[in-house]
Amino acid sequence: MKKQFSLLSVIVSLLICESVAFAQNVEFEKANFPDKKSELKEAKRNIDEGDGFYSRSEAPNSDFDLYHSAIPFYLKANNFNPNNALLNYKIGVCYIKSDDNRAKSLSYLEKAFKLNPDVEKNIHYYLGIAFHLNMQFETAIKEFQTARGLLKTDQKGGTTDIDKRISECRNGIELVKNPALVFIDNVGPEINSPYSDYSPVISADESVMMFTSKRNSSTGSKIDPFRDEYFEDIYISTKQNGKWSTATNMGKPINTDDHDATVGLSADGQKLFIYLGNKGGGDLFECDLKGSQWGKPESLGKNINSDSHEPTASLSADGKTLYFVSNRPGGFGDHDIYKSTWDDKKQRWGEAQNLGPTINTPYSENSAFIHPDGKTLYFSSKGHNSMGGFDIFKSVWNEKTQKWSTPENLGYPINTSDDDVYFVLSANGKHAYYSSCKDDSYGGEDIYMVTFITPKNPVLSTEDNLLASITEPVKETEIAKEVAVPSAAVSILKGTIFDALVTTKMLEADIELVDNGSNQVIATFKSNSATGKYLVSLPAGKNYGIAVKKEGYLFHSENFDIPMSAVSQEYVKDIGLNNISVGQKIVLRNIFFDFAKATLRPESTSELERLIKLMSDVPTLKIEIGGHTDSKGSDELNMKLSASRAQSVVDYLASHGIDKSRLTSKGYGKTKPIATNDTDEGRQLNRRTEFEIKSK
Repeated sequence: MKKQFSLLSVIVSLLICESVAFAQNVEFEKANFPDKKSELKEAKRNIDEGDGFYSRSEAPNSDFDLYHSAIPFYLKANNFNPNNALLNYKIGVCYIKSDDNRAKSLSYLEKAFKLNPDVEKNIHYYLGIAFHLNMQFETAIKEFQTARGLLKTDQKGGTTDIDKRISECRNGIELVKNPALVFIDNVGPEINSPYSDYSPVISADESVMMFTSKRNSSTGSKIDPFRDEYFEDIYISTKQNGKWSTATNMGKPINTDDHDATVGLSADGQKLFIYLGNKGGGDLFECDLKGSQWGKPESLGKNINSDSHEPTASLSADGKTLYFVSNRPGGFGDHDIYKSTWDDKKQRWGEAQNLGPTINTPYSENSAFIHPDGKTLYFSSKGHNSMGGFDIFKSVWNEKTQKWSTPENLGYPINTSDDDVYFVLSANGKHAYYSSCKDDSYGGEDIYMVTFITPKNPVLSTEDNLLASITEPVKETEIAKEVAVPSAAVSILKGTIFDALVTTKMLEADIELVDNGSNQVIATFKSNSATGKYLVSLPAGKNYGIAVKKEGYLFHSENFDIPMSAVSQEYVKDIGLNNISVGQKIVLRNIFFDFAKATLRPESTSELERLIKLMSDVPTLKIEIGGHTDSKGSDELNMKLSASRAQSVVDYLASHGIDKSRLTSKGYGKTKPIATNDTDEGRQLNRRTEFEIKSK
């Protein structure tokens, strides 16, 4: 028995010695590598190269951010000698301070600590960050608490930073308990590359995506000396048959030899907002799509751009409000979110207004995106209840109270303990796109698509069933919580505008969006001069009148009554405009009457004013106003009602200055249907007021 104990003691001693030997710090010295002199020399040369990048980045008030450039050199040296505490420490720090693969820092920092617990005085602080990045929140908190205990009493700034990180970890613990019901997928190699790809912007119908990339095909192929990376350029991809096309560089004049980055895109994809260069911290510019060519970038002016840094912007769907980010003096924190309203008289953006402390925090806010519903703001923030780095939040504007709602964290797994930024959402609220660093990255930051799964937005389509099948199965506990999509659904009207007689000729026309309830023009747009394409966003809760106008043509009108309870829909409407010639007709779809009466309703005012303007612009024009009904009711009653309604329109025009000799009216009753009378939709189309040119 005594002999057995002695043998066991020997075995344990050997195991302890082996463990100690494994954890022993090995310096890059000749004595440790007597037979590998050349390899040691190469390893030390790589360390020197890495230290050059590391030291320039660590220098006080340095503008260099070259940590990522040190990593390849350090890794080569680490392959030769993986048991050096200081080298493992520096690799870990470099990963933490680089833009990508930050979670990789943990294994190196853990090893550095095992090899030498005193490798650097802030080892526990960086271990805390590394555990935090890997979402090991409880362990991270312990490391941060240890780091805080080692701080001197005069290091208040360090204590504040550590307390903030501990708070983020506790937020993360709570958010992970109730994950959101979403699928998150890398959008694939058509868009993402081995380099950093980020800041996606999309049209409201999700047919166009533009984004920023630091790939080697940048304009000028220059390297930024302060980051040792290619300058940013803007790339574009279009969705074809449900798939994104291979992204292409947008070229000049959008891209220059300096930094060029996407910041925002109008809902119709016709107006692009970009960030240019480093002058004054970088400024925001606007580019307009003219036919098939993008125009030269134009500065957004002094009310938007300042001597500070303005990195991102987002335009409201009506084109009247610009939300943007700036770190100008007078804000609540590092970068704040501001808004500016377009001044029609001065043709410029008005003075910037800070969105206030409900949105902005003492920390940094970034990548503001206003949804096409016009009231839901998405943005990234390091404040509020972030679980680490930038998290994505949502806030809704209340028109009655004139206040923003308390920002809501979109939750895990959309948000992680690393930076999650540049969130944009399609008009129907089904898909979102954003930038993040994940394990399946093609390199650096990648662009990801979020598919929201809610009762209002189920996964039913072929596209999303395919998406669900290729996504790694989500654990049951990870699909308990739904993510609230915008409270007001947004429908889209899109199509092409063309000459009705020469259908191959696409037209650039003015599109006027009217709130029929208030008879106010709420937005104006233009169709593309080369393709005739247009897109209009229609938030729920209004009766919309839409007028398409072009000089030399009769205007065309459409009506969309979208109640607040409506779900998002996409309407495709190709519109042929008729020239002003005898016999041409248009349906006045925004003329409304009281039920079973000939009394014009106030919602008709904007349409009637368009008709008055046309008659004034062409003073020789003579027209007939025709009234039509559906098949319900007697022939006699329908004929009488249609005649009375037509006469009401004529009387209105005459009372507003149009000579009666130019106007005639006629009731057609149900004799000229343009659709079936067997459905509600068909009968609605048949109940109409028409305008016909009798002489010119």
